[in-house]
Amino acid sequence: MEVLDAIKNRYSCRSFTGEKVDIENLMVLAQCGFHAPSGMNKQPWKIIVLNKKEVLDEMDDYVMNQLKNQEDKSSYNRMMDRGGKVYYNASSAIIIAIEEGKQLDCGIVAENIALAATSLGLGNCICGMLRVALENKEYHDLLIPEGYVFGTSILLGHTDTTPTPHEIDHDKINYIGDEEFNAYFVKW
Repeated sequence: MEVLDAIKNRYSCRSFTGEKVDIENLMVLAQCGFHAPSGMNKQPWKIIVLNKKEVLDEMDDYVMNQLKNQEDKSSYNRMMDRGGKVYYNASSAIIIAIEEGKQLDCGIVAENIALAATSLGLGNCICGMLRVALENKEYHDLLIPEGYVFGTSILLGHTDTTPTPHEIDHDKINYIGDEEFNAYFVKW
């Protein structure tokens, strides 16, 4: 798949079949994360590949329980409306642990992995909700290396849905150029 197609076709998958992702694909995705640029090429991240659905499911139950017990039930209700799963039945996840203050670099790594997953035909969802599971010391110690903090995660799996592309709001783009440039974008 061409890069432009992957960008155009990528969506946040919120319904996975639970079927395992091939190990080779997981390794390719981890490598794609390492190809991300970083400020002064410091590469301030660790990439953790979680390929144990049982652990994801346990963490999902833990997070749903945490959300259920919060005074504000809006997150819990939203997850219940989406099938009662925070991690949407994903079979794998890639966690990006990052040095404190390097969130911009983390976002670039996540986007590389998400676009690569789309190009491989895999559903994916960049997910910050794994942070809630890391409140549990057992999960934190398992997934986050010492000296790093949680950056984000990318849920991975085979999709159980057909995506609906989101509409693009061209009014969110400002064009500043000469008359020929501006005229082109007005027609576009």
